[in-house]
Amino acid sequence: MRFDAKVCLVTGAGSGIGRATAIGFAQRGGKVVVSDVNGNSAEEVAGEIAAAGGTAKAIVADMAIPADIAAMVARTVQEFGRLDVLHNNAFGVPAALRDKRLARVADTDQAVWDYTIQVGLTAVMQATKAALPIMRQQGGGAIVNTASISGLFADYGITSYNVMKAGVVNLTRGTAIEYARYNIRCNCICPGAIDTPLLQRSFSIPGFADATRAAIPMGRLGRPEEMANVVLFLASDLASYVTGAAFVADGGLTAQTGIPTRFTD
Repeated sequence: MRFDAKVCLVTGAGSGIGRATAIGFAQRGGKVVVSDVNGNSAEEVAGEIAAAGGTAKAIVADMAIPADIAAMVARTVQEFGRLDVLHNNAFGVPAALRDKRLARVADTDQAVWDYTIQVGLTAVMQATKAALPIMRQQGGGAIVNTASISGLFADYGITSYNVMKAGVVNLTRGTAIEYARYNIRCNCICPGAIDTPLLQRSFSIPGFADATRAAIPMGRLGRPEEMANVVLFLASDLASYVTGAAFVADGGLTAQTGIPTRFTD
């Protein structure tokens, strides 16, 4: 999995899966644009890459602002002359909305819904829309989106997140079939419970951490680096015949029906 002479743009690269993926691209020869809403985090990751001998550029971009998304893609091309890989990964919930996030459908806060769809889905479409003409003109490229197992199945209390991630899965498929003829591949990863800052905030709920681990056959959370490895594969030439796929990486969580039986180990 080499990315020599390739330019890789990663959104939400200041922490978690995005950070691990940006570092992974750089370790394998890629020139990386580290994009994040938090400028300090973006600069820190870009600095870490540079200190290890890699090439990286930090860009501050707010996925809630369409102009930021367009500028992010334009600056990538301005800085490095091309765009070979786009990893749409950014998603976070602002502090003002976190307490309103968990709710049944009838109680869903409109601001939570609007923000979730904009940042988690519409922004992915907008970044993809900006990248596609560039990749087509170059003769090809790879797009990898961060979806979720929550986009394949439902969870209690986070329907806005479920709907958003389901949209990412089908945006991935639509992009894949429309642009395969131009040598542009588009896939997504569907992580389960991954040890990222977003999930760690949920562990403040009593018993949630233990219940989460108990539900996973492998008995542990996934690591950001493990998700990054899947992204790197999908973005690489090793996956040259893979497009429109939703790759589940969840420690076996969705391999079971969840229906109780009388059989126990």
